[in-house]
Amino acid sequence: MDTQQKLIDLVKEFDNAMLVTRSNDRTLDARPMAIAEVEEDGQIWFVTDRNSGKVADLMLDVEVAVTMQSGHKFVSISGTAEAVDDRAKLNELWKEAWKVWFPEGKASQAIVLLRIEPLHGQYWDNSGLQGVSYLIKAGKAYLQGERPKTDEATNAYVPL
Repeated sequence: MDTQQKLIDLVKEFDNAMLVTRSNDRTLDARPMAIAEVEEDGQIWFVTDRNSGKVADLMLDVEVAVTMQSGHKFVSISGTAEAVDDRAKLNELWKEAWKVWFPEGKASQAIVLLRIEPLHGQYWDNSGLQGVSYLIKAGKAYLQGERPKTDEATNAYVPL
């Protein structure tokens, strides 16, 4: 199984994620973000305000975590983030719904892109038949006083 592709495919299923940065007092700050794009190599793009706290955080520490969760799917990405001022890329990614945050539209000078370069990630996919299979394994392990075993279809740590 290609766990790297599975991880990227799972990330592509999400519309939103939590972006975690380290603030100037070294605490971790997490905030929900709309995912603008996930590229084939796993890079994740967000759109934000260049004067936001997350951009200020990235000036001190570029290491970030991006987490996603649905009912039966969980993904965590660790990597680095960079603020990118690229109007052509912004035009490519622009969604009208973002006018809620940028009333001037994509012409707003406050907009900056965030590009996440993933270093590694992890997923748990307990959806569909994989979820049923895991429940059976977990029940059997419980009855035997053991831990359930997972395979790469369900859970994997993936260097990117």
